[in-house]
Amino acid sequence: MNPILEVKNLNYIYSAGTPFEHKALDNVSFAVSRGEFIGIIGHTGSGKSTLMQQLNGLLKPTSGEVLLDGTDIWSDKKLTRQARFRVGLVFQYPEYQLFEETVYKDIAFGPKNMGLSPEEIDRRVREAAGFVGITEEQLKVSPFDLSGGQKRRVAIAGVIAMEPEVLILDEPTAGLDPVGRAGILSNIEQYRRAKNATIMMVSHSMEDVARLTDRLLVMNGSKLAMDAPPAQVFDRAGELKDMGLSIPQVTEVFLGLQQLGVDVKNVYTIDQAVAELKRLKGGAAHA
Repeated sequence: MNPILEVKNLNYIYSAGTPFEHKALDNVSFAVSRGEFIGIIGHTGSGKSTLMQQLNGLLKPTSGEVLLDGTDIWSDKKLTRQARFRVGLVFQYPEYQLFEETVYKDIAFGPKNMGLSPEEIDRRVREAAGFVGITEEQLKVSPFDLSGGQKRRVAIAGVIAMEPEVLILDEPTAGLDPVGRAGILSNIEQYRRAKNATIMMVSHSMEDVARLTDRLLVMNGSKLAMDAPPAQVFDRAGELKDMGLSIPQVTEVFLGLQQLGVDVKNVYTIDQAVAELKRLKGGAAHA
């Protein structure tokens, strides 16, 4: 199956030719399939945010290519514009970008810019609101009358309403309580399943990326250091720590048990830990 999104030998230099020149992306290459859930992790300054802005044409590569359905998004101005609708980007704390009089108008802003009919805009607004749990009544109120978590949902709905084939989110649960975090992550997964959309999520929560994603891209010092399923990435716990990254707490616990001589496998989710402890208990019972 052809990838929906592919980057080839991507390089990006800030302030090129000045004393402040800085290489933010260094020869990064990877491909993403339709419907995949990709996690992006890396320490602050590793190139994650720059990479996200390359993927939907907000920043133009210094060199290299960003291919959407096999075509370079910079090969034609129309394609660059289309990429910004087909690849939706939700910045960190997106609720700070709300500005319309009503929730409805805020969610409708993107579809309006796409030149859609009023009927299609209305359908998309109501469907996107449904995905994120915004009620009919809340569509009529000012976004500034909502709670922080509800504002976040409205901001995400505004991007979802453009029905992007790839949805990129920068720390979508930052600053939310555990219930709010779980709700937002559930909304994102619901959108992925309903539309077979590709999700790319930057997160500092190793627990979230371990539980939700199919693959992890690990950025380190502007390079792509790892591209593998969570199990393989978290098996390299020592390398992650050397990069200044944490690992899931449950993985830490089981690595500690291994060091104590307990015969347990590496785990990276709570469900895996429960299964492994049951296996251990069963083995002890038969000993």
